[in-house]
Amino acid sequence: MIRFMPRWTRDCQGLHRRHFLQVGALSGLGLSLPQLLASRQAVAKERGKARDVNCILIWAQGGISHHDTFDPKPEAGIGIRGDFKPLATPVPGVQFTEVVPNLAREFKRFAVLRSWNPKNGSHGVADQSVMSGYDVNPVFAHPCYGSIMSYTHGFKTKMPPFVQLGSSIDKRWGGGTSAYLGLQYNPFELTADPNATPFTVRDITPPRGIDSARLQRRRSMLGAIDALQQKADLQPAAFTAMDKHYQAALDMITAPETKQAFEIDQEPEALREKYGRNRFGQLCLLSRRLVEAGVRFVTIADSGWDTHADNFKYLRRNLPAVDQAVPALLADLYERGLLESTLVLVLTDFGRTPKINPAAGRDHWADAGFAIFAGAGTPGGTIVGRTDPEGARITRDEYFTPDIAATIYTKLGIPLDLMTTTADGRPIRLNEGRPIRELM
Repeated sequence: MIRFMPRWTRDCQGLHRRHFLQVGALSGLGLSLPQLLASRQAVAKERGKARDVNCILIWAQGGISHHDTFDPKPEAGIGIRGDFKPLATPVPGVQFTEVVPNLAREFKRFAVLRSWNPKNGSHGVADQSVMSGYDVNPVFAHPCYGSIMSYTHGFKTKMPPFVQLGSSIDKRWGGGTSAYLGLQYNPFELTADPNATPFTVRDITPPRGIDSARLQRRRSMLGAIDALQQKADLQPAAFTAMDKHYQAALDMITAPETKQAFEIDQEPEALREKYGRNRFGQLCLLSRRLVEAGVRFVTIADSGWDTHADNFKYLRRNLPAVDQAVPALLADLYERGLLESTLVLVLTDFGRTPKINPAAGRDHWADAGFAIFAGAGTPGGTIVGRTDPEGARITRDEYFTPDIAATIYTKLGIPLDLMTTTADGRPIRLNEGRPIRELM
């Protein structure tokens, strides 16, 4: 939204004349871009330069079955092993299932954690805990990884440091949000389908009829109003400071890298086909473009994985897009020299029950699940841990959600003993887990 109509208000802090400039208003955050930029600049001055590693997190909301993907149990009874046949990978002795043939073939580009104990079987709770590394706290939520990344690293370019593609994150418990850090560290959320024609981005793509020349005229209008009203301001110093952030907001919208990042139609058609001409495939391609443009953390929020009924039917329908796009993303990052500086994750709510229910589905399982890590020094072709013959319990190298968080933060160069502070002044340590040594 771009709005220039005056809107004067008064409160205990004095007279406000800046409500009329709503350039790229972030309605999902309750902030405008200028406020976002101002608050982040203040924090950036207090932060040292940390390790420059980006992250792409694929959040598979609902809970993908580990039995039917990356931890098959072909020797178990039919009521446990399910419909899918095992499929060999290039690593001797390691099998996936037949519905992820591309991931099986490209296994040497990533690692699979088979010994994750979620200790949770509830949706909503999972969105908060898995994406923050903390159990749900009824008093306050913990910030997600992308918000911590934004808080500690700040802007790299004029692009937002934290972008979320899609809306499939349950926020009832604060999942995927900045929580007590403040709204300015929430993700810049984009819900448009990059496989659509035309692909337009809310708050970035100007409305129809607002071209770059018109934006320039509006910028000039703002300057003229500033000059006329400067003497009438009750808070000239504050407004002068805020001017810089309105300028930065306009710069972000008009910056070449911003426009270029979202011009996905400029990609060769062969590459777009390689990712898959569907929403998920093009979101993965867009995530690579965003990282190239300076976004530090991208979350792809995908849904449709809660398979209480017709588990095998849904997986046959939904997994091919993931099986095509994820290997394409890893190969693309590698060929561009970005895989060593980009951590790629596939995380999901929890595992699914070993026993298939009467509706041909699998229910929630809180004792075993999987996670995928790639890039940023992750040794490809690695299997971490083991579950029992039914995939019900961890039998070797058990790790928990705080350990996944510790591994992510360590790879991103964020110290685990970082102390953040809640609004009421309570100090919170970033993480209490242990990095998964096999993935480092």
